[in-house]
Amino acid sequence: MQEEVLLLHYTCKRILGALPVFFGITLFVFFLINMAPATIADAAGGGEASSAAVRAALEANLGLDKPLPLRYVLWLKALLQGDLGLSYRTGQPVVTMIAQRVVPSLILTGTGVAAAILLGIPLGVMAAWKPKSGWGKLAGGLTLLSFSAPGFFLCVLAIFLFSVVLGWLPAAGMYSAGGGGSVGDLLLHLILPAGVVCLSSLGNLVRQTASACGEVLGEDYIRTARAKGLPEWAVVWKHGFRTALLPVVTTILNHIPHIIGGSLIVERIFGWPGMGSLLFTSVSSRDYTVIMGLTVVIALTVLATGILMDLVYRLADPGVGWGGEAR
Repeated sequence: MQEEVLLLHYTCKRILGALPVFFGITLFVFFLINMAPATIADAAGGGEASSAAVRAALEANLGLDKPLPLRYVLWLKALLQGDLGLSYRTGQPVVTMIAQRVVPSLILTGTGVAAAILLGIPLGVMAAWKPKSGWGKLAGGLTLLSFSAPGFFLCVLAIFLFSVVLGWLPAAGMYSAGGGGSVGDLLLHLILPAGVVCLSSLGNLVRQTASACGEVLGEDYIRTARAKGLPEWAVVWKHGFRTALLPVVTTILNHIPHIIGGSLIVERIFGWPGMGSLLFTSVSSRDYTVIMGLTVVIALTVLATGILMDLVYRLADPGVGWGGEAR
């Protein structure tokens, strides 16, 4: 019972500590996008060719004529009431626009991360167990490619090789035009972007898994298990990997913000209708309310991931107390 109370107290403490960071992020992004030399009124009114009267009327209609600090306070008040406002570009509720893009983004990011975990953990274990084997060399090669090649380069390379040269896979979109939205069509369009997300995340996961397992396999209790005559695979997977699992899990959670950032670029290049595409469209059209709505979603996701990572680490490691001291 006392453990549950400490867990609840620590979780509330971490959430309260994350609130200033969240509001700081929204404040920074709000002032940054509003410092741009042009506004939605210029874009909608035709830029320099539009009259000052037309721009002034449009700014007044959108509330852009108010002082910047007041606009932030009004936006923050609406946010606390669960209202992200209306899109300047389409007039739709921002919540609705983001909700339509969340599922495609989750499909892409979730598939890429799941593939990276399924490939990265076994490769990392093999790299630590048998570094000179074919599996160990494969793990090293994929790690080198993951760290050395930027995400946008992998996107262009994948499109050129598998879509342009070989013609095996579609280069853009989530479904084919007139394809009916079948699961098979979705999976076909998902292979390239999810593969890039997977490969971009693979290097860090393989390296951390290999490092953690390499340290564990040198421990005395591993030598004792081998001396008892246990099969080598049982020693590595049942004893070594289980002990090394904690740093691997924390690596996965810690890497999620980087994966989200990379997925935004992947979505844009592959024309995937997720939050990344919506963000780029909103930035180019100066749709401030949508940009701020996406900022809220991304900031909450990153902060929640950090809190979850901290909780998982403290729950899994009995030696770490809820106040940072040893238990």
